[in-house]
Amino acid sequence: MQYIAPIGIGILYALLMSLVREPHRRRLNAVMVGGAGAAYLSGGGMGGWEFPFTALLAYVAFRGLESWTWIGVGWLLHTAWDIVHHIKGNPIIPFAHTSSLGCAICDPVIALWCLRGGPSLIDLVRGRRRSGNPQPGPGSREGVSPESPSSVPG
Repeated sequence: MQYIAPIGIGILYALLMSLVREPHRRRLNAVMVGGAGAAYLSGGGMGGWEFPFTALLAYVAFRGLESWTWIGVGWLLHTAWDIVHHIKGNPIIPFAHTSSLGCAICDPVIALWCLRGGPSLIDLVRGRRRSGNPQPGPGSREGVSPESPSSVPG
C-alpha cells in the first residue's frame, strides 16, 4: 500500500485539477510546483542547498505560468529532491519516515500528466463514455472515407 497510495494520490491530484478550467489550470499548477519547491525549507535537511533548490523551482514555476512542459520538469526536479531527502533520512513530513518516498512516487505521476499538457481527465472520461469507444489516434485511418483525397494512392 505504501507504493500504491502515492500513485492514487497523483491521479486524484490530476482529477481535482481537471475541475479547474484553462488557462487557470496551468497557472494554478505552476504555483503548486513553486510551492513544492519550498516544501523542505523548514526541515533544512540539505542545509544551505535548500535555498538554491527553492530558487530553481521558483524559476521553473515562473516559466510554467506559460508552459506545461516546465511544470512537468518542476515535478521531476521535486522527485529527485524527494529521493535525496529519503536517502538522507530527512522526510518531508518529520513524523512520517517514508513520506519523501511516497512523494517521490506521487510526483512523477503528476509530472507525466503535466508533460501531456495537463488535460482534463474528466473531459477525457466523458468523451469516451459518450462515443462508446476511444477517439482514433493520430495517423489512424479510421473515419477517412474512400473518396477522400488522402485515401487515393498518389
